Amino acid sequence: MVMEAPRSLRKPLIVPHKVLMGPGPSNCPPRVLHALSQPVLGHLHTETTKIMDEIKEGIQYIFQTRNELTLALSASGHGGIEAVMCNLLEPGEKVLIATNGIWGDRAANMAQRYGANVIQVKTQPGNNFTLELLENALMKHKPVLLFIVQGESSTGVYQPLDGLGEICHRYNCLLAVDTVASLGGVPVKADEIGIDAIYTGSQKVLGAPPGITPISFSERAKQKLFNRKTEVKVYYLDMKILGDYWACFDKNRPRVYHHTISTTLLYGLREALAMVCEEGMNSVIERHQKCADQLYKGLERMGLELFVGDKLKRLPTVTTIQVPNDVDWKDVTAYAMKTYLLEISGGLGPTANKVFRIGLMGYNATPEKVDLVLEILKESLDYSRKHPKAKL
Repeated sequence: MVMEAPRSLRKPLIVPHKVLMGPGPSNCPPRVLHALSQPVLGHLHTETTKIMDEIKEGIQYIFQTRNELTLALSASGHGGIEAVMCNLLEPGEKVLIATNGIWGDRAANMAQRYGANVIQVKTQPGNNFTLELLENALMKHKPVLLFIVQGESSTGVYQPLDGLGEICHRYNCLLAVDTVASLGGVPVKADEIGIDAIYTGSQKVLGAPPGITPISFSERAKQKLFNRKTEVKVYYLDMKILGDYWACFDKNRPRVYHHTISTTLLYGLREALAMVCEEGMNSVIERHQKCADQLYKGLERMGLELFVGDKLKRLPTVTTIQVPNDVDWKDVTAYAMKTYLLEISGGLGPTANKVFRIGLMGYNATPEKVDLVLEILKESLDYSRKHPKAKL
């Protein structure tokens, strides 16, 4: 007996246009959407490898690094964490993970799966880490790797990095930094700081689709990788092979086939990087910080309290707002989505059911979008207060 084709697939595809003002993904600029519509090419065609080379240069620019081992993973931001852990850790080695939100916990979970000895240094959600606290943990535990999140999107916290690379290297420890939600909103200078492994999200400030993650490894990290006593546990994320696919080690030898990369995602990332390069990283950062300040002032006028009290510890790209006691956060976000197709998110991990999260990233980081989200948030709050049992 032959199964019938599902009736749902006989209907035309309908995708609504939503304004994505949550913690990501952000809306893609028209230029990126146009790039995504271009013809598919082969994963080793000359035109494809040229685009890969251009992407590599763009990633080096946004990270401010000259690392040779720089490329884009065929994976979401989670793949960046996995790639760091499976390439730089061997069974039994110590890794120190700075945890003040969900991403530190996720990183710890992944490291444990590769057999690492995981030690977490923690601070309260809403707070960041001092250099003194981190250095004391490095002295005490002597890990081979410190993992820290520069922009903890579950809590809206910004982690300064100045001086951290020097401290890590003093104790013979590699420094890995997650910049998924922070890159483009705050300064990121990998070489100057001494970062050994760094990755970001394509779908945040860059404004490309999710599924292709920029990542880079320093010379120190590369030496650790090539001096491993055991094989990298995950073939798909093995940087020794991926590095050859991206011509990171020797441009004169043929590229090694690793996997069939999505050329469509390459187009989108290439154009997103080109737009950042044209605007300039300093201008991108300034734009996001100005929009964040505008948002803070608007929220304060509405009488709302920010989750991160210290302005210097706030992540400009993701703002966390304490949910007022007289509203249900689900009703507020549901009203904004149903009435205006505008996304405002709830909390995640330690902030679940406690905060709203508003993202100002990339194409959406404009004064007009800030005004729009403030207006809709106010209307959504008012509606929720007047109709506490309404079903949307």
